[in-house]
Amino acid sequence: MELSRKLTPLDARLYAYLLANEPPEHEQLRMLRERTSLLPNSNLQISPEQGHLLAFLARLIGAGRTLEIGTFTGYSALAVALVLPPEGRVIACDISREWTDIGRPYWEKAGVAGKIELRIGPALDTLRTLEHEGVDCFDLAFIDADKTGYDDYFESALRLVRRGGVIVLDNMLWDGRVADPNKTDPDTSALRRLNMKIAGDARVDHVLLALASGMTLVRRRV
Repeated sequence: MELSRKLTPLDARLYAYLLANEPPEHEQLRMLRERTSLLPNSNLQISPEQGHLLAFLARLIGAGRTLEIGTFTGYSALAVALVLPPEGRVIACDISREWTDIGRPYWEKAGVAGKIELRIGPALDTLRTLEHEGVDCFDLAFIDADKTGYDDYFESALRLVRRGGVIVLDNMLWDGRVADPNKTDPDTSALRRLNMKIAGDARVDHVLLALASGMTLVRRRV
């Protein structure tokens, strides 16, 4: 297939231009991002433009209750909580207090700590509990956790979001490894299988974006 002429290479200068023309980054988001950048695994944090996209989607669909599978230091949870109504809630699932505790002071300084309910433990256990509490209760779900668990997380999120709700999955291009048949490690293989599954899934509308390491947006049809 011929490479699209609309695909614009993103170098450092163009990326700086992109950020300069994005919405302003909230001060506490910037400070949390800079704090997280000092960690050895800082690559786990989403980028500012991804945070803007999540916030935009939350506003677009009028989200009041959102789900996050994989929180790390809490940048994405903060980005979404900032645009939710006063009674809105982010249910943030993660396995590590060490990383999530880094984000708490920034949530508090931004005035949204009360909107973020952190649930620590294996994500599938938390998701089973949420499903037991009540289905169709979320407007938006964001998945950014261990890649071998993505399919299970996706299926659970599909049961938990309302009809017309949106699921966002990060890292779906996995720095290009999903397109390389020589890459057969568990993470790459899991993402490749899920990409194929979603592409043919009649339950959803979807689009795969070449943003950061690839983001898939899914809308629940039924």
